[in-house]
Amino acid sequence: MRLAVLSAPRELEVVDEPVPEPGPGEVLLRVASCGVCTSELDMWEGNAAVDYPRFPGHEVSGTVEQLGPGVRELAPGAPVAAWVTGRGFAEYVTVRADYCFPAGSVPLDEALAEPLACAVNAVELAAPALGDDVVIVGAGFMGNLVQKLVQLSGPRAVVVADTRADALERARALGATRTVDVRNESLAGLDADVTFEVTGVQAGLLAAGDATRMSGKLAIVGYHQGEPRAIPLGHWNWMALKILNAHFRDVGTIMHGMRTGMRLLTSGRLALDDLVTHRFPLAHVSRAFAVAAEKPTGFVKATVSTTMED
Repeated sequence: MRLAVLSAPRELEVVDEPVPEPGPGEVLLRVASCGVCTSELDMWEGNAAVDYPRFPGHEVSGTVEQLGPGVRELAPGAPVAAWVTGRGFAEYVTVRADYCFPAGSVPLDEALAEPLACAVNAVELAAPALGDDVVIVGAGFMGNLVQKLVQLSGPRAVVVADTRADALERARALGATRTVDVRNESLAGLDADVTFEVTGVQAGLLAAGDATRMSGKLAIVGYHQGEPRAIPLGHWNWMALKILNAHFRDVGTIMHGMRTGMRLLTSGRLALDDLVTHRFPLAHVSRAFAVAAEKPTGFVKATVSTTMED
């Protein structure tokens, strides 16, 4: 089978390996699609303290090819979204059966259960209430997911902030009450009941704090790596902000988020067809990472497919 390996920064190539055998409680998936995650870009660019080679890819969907010993709840041919910790940019991958969730009729390149779980768990943690005013700082893929989920909760207003004109236009199309270009306008005074920071950068953190009312909630969803961040903690103390770390490592929490997200997708309550904007065949996985890093106008999410022609 073909498998993508990152042998050094920006050196992502496809190699041949034997098809793995599923162990007890596992299934072998024929991978249909794997999303490119922002969290993988640091190691692709060489900015993360990791050893090489690496085998990226954890946003996997596909069909069950083979059952391992003891698996009863799945059948060969079943379309699923799955949680794996790597080796997802491949034609096949083994995964625990209880880490697979039915995809129903959802197109498999849109069955992005792992990032959806992150957004589901973040929104549930922050728990915006009916009639709340919500601010979302960052209108990329994760910000869009948070926006879609927040809008299901019945807020009074959803304000989305970003620096990119195309991202703000997309947020409006998704139903934002108002958008703010933070290059030209401050978020101070918005007095949000709940603010989601979904940028992963220093400026986004500061803007999120500015947007939140006294005793409001600030959920940090952005993936903050690299240099330490600085926050005006004295002011945030005085404002009595409830600061929430919307990152999760508990497997049970991740599974809950995936289950909830896939129920929303398969029921039609949520759709991601407008967010998957760039699709690449497995042979072009390196290009998929380059585009995800460049974020050209109109880019939201890149996926890599094993079924596309090279």
